[in-house]
Amino acid sequence: MPHSPSATDLIRHLDLTSLGEDDRPEDILRLCARAAAAPCPPAALCVYPEHIGTARRELDRLGLASVAVATVVNFPEGGADPARAARETRRALAAGGNEIDAVLPYRSLLAGDLDTFRRVADACREACGSALLKCILETGELADAARIAEASRIALAAGADFIKTSTGKVPVNATQEAAAIMLDAIAGCGRPAGFKAAGGIRTPEQAMAYREQVIAALGEDAATPARFRIGASGLLDALVAEAGGVATAGGSY
Repeated sequence: MPHSPSATDLIRHLDLTSLGEDDRPEDILRLCARAAAAPCPPAALCVYPEHIGTARRELDRLGLASVAVATVVNFPEGGADPARAARETRRALAAGGNEIDAVLPYRSLLAGDLDTFRRVADACREACGSALLKCILETGELADAARIAEASRIALAAGADFIKTSTGKVPVNATQEAAAIMLDAIAGCGRPAGFKAAGGIRTPEQAMAYREQVIAALGEDAATPARFRIGASGLLDALVAEAGGVATAGGSY
């Protein structure tokens, strides 16, 4: 039988996120402090590229060198220019980013232009080198199951380490229906790729439901931060409270 995780276990899967348009360095310092105060470290902090240095320095100062700094590129619009997406990726890595969450051009896919979607995915993969690449599909905008499946297959064929549901910036973000389609594509891709649920996940029950989906589709071994992530901010406080700690001033994704 699958192990039933504690709230603390789920914190290890978090990409603790702050992607506010008005984020300032002090907001990022508070995010780092929340990570440090948690019962265990999250997998990563996800911030805009201009805050990479602030996050990395403060995490290191707090003794959290193991926490990755993730950042976003081609975000949130999912532009159709592969060269621009690649430039943003290289600059983010040069600034100290460890993981790249790249929005693929979902509008191109909606228009039937699979080639542009594929070229942006390929460009981001090449620019990432050995860095972790999470491809954001924006499944709420794709909506149709066949399109979500196609987007998943293209991203995985391009070499995405993770496929991710959403930016958190559209009306419909992570859903279990989209997750099921994405996990099916991962199961069939022939390598141990990962899944990231992001956007609107605020309760331990929601997080647990995605974890159970991952295990059902990919096996118990996939329920690790190397293959399952949750992009959220407010969720941390709910998990800390459930673990018996004191919630900190949180935000929303």
